[in-house]
Amino acid sequence: AITIPLKIDQVPGKPIWYSTGNPAIPDKDNEGNTSNAGFVVTSGGVVVFDALGTPSLGWALLEQIRKITGNKIRYVVASHYHADHIYGLQAFKDHTDALLIAQERSAEYKENEETAGERASQRLDQRRAALSPWVNENTRVVTPDITFKEHVTIVLGDRRLTLLYAGPAHSSSDIMMMVEPDGVLFAGDIVQNGRIPFMNSDDVSTEQWLRSLSEVEKLDPKFIIPGHGKPSTAAKEAIAFTRDYIQYLRKTMSAAVQSWMDFNTAYDQADWSKYKDMPAFASNNRGNAYRIYLELEQSQFKADKP
Repeated sequence: AITIPLKIDQVPGKPIWYSTGNPAIPDKDNEGNTSNAGFVVTSGGVVVFDALGTPSLGWALLEQIRKITGNKIRYVVASHYHADHIYGLQAFKDHTDALLIAQERSAEYKENEETAGERASQRLDQRRAALSPWVNENTRVVTPDITFKEHVTIVLGDRRLTLLYAGPAHSSSDIMMMVEPDGVLFAGDIVQNGRIPFMNSDDVSTEQWLRSLSEVEKLDPKFIIPGHGKPSTAAKEAIAFTRDYIQYLRKTMSAAVQSWMDFNTAYDQADWSKYKDMPAFASNNRGNAYRIYLELEQSQFKADKP
């Protein structure tokens, strides 16, 4: 069980609640509670978006839902298959009959034993070591019951919840959930408000990420719940934080690639003053910059190829 209680907040005037995680990286001090999750209560049942990063956190979220409503939990939506969002799914799998929905590329997390499957197993081993006893030998990856390709709409009571594929951006299986008529957007890790995002993985595409952020802006949400960081009525500012960070990395690393500067020199010469004091900078920024350096270097080689 967790020793740090979940704090559940309500979107003002809406039947929508959310939990905000610690902005740091998962460790024993925060018990792995670093991501955001939430749920929508309708007369036709409850839809949960993400389940947090340990089975104990998933159970705590389930308990909070049951305190707020007796309505049946119908669906649990996985924004994407990264460890800090999915290990809590087993609490819902074991204690409810809710259907788990994810984008179809979430299957890559376990299916390919030589690549994605190996990483999934390695990540679970890493979290068992880093987050014991909250992640342990009984923790498992739960696979979805329903998958979709581009978008799907759930209609429950007087609420319409649209799931939109936004990847591959932060991951190959990124999705968002727009709740109408409330104008509330669960953005997943496409938007990370005031926290340095993690983008040092093979399925990251910063070009697609920037396109997805433009799509988020077009949705014009009245309230945004990011995957990490503070939920806000100032959706445009939250979107702009993530977009500006990615664009700054791309601009800085692009200049290095075009001038044939090696990565270490480029990184050391870059001005990180705007971001260096933000949560997760020390753990994420250098890897992010290197990932983008490689992405842009590969694009440069393709452009130069006769």
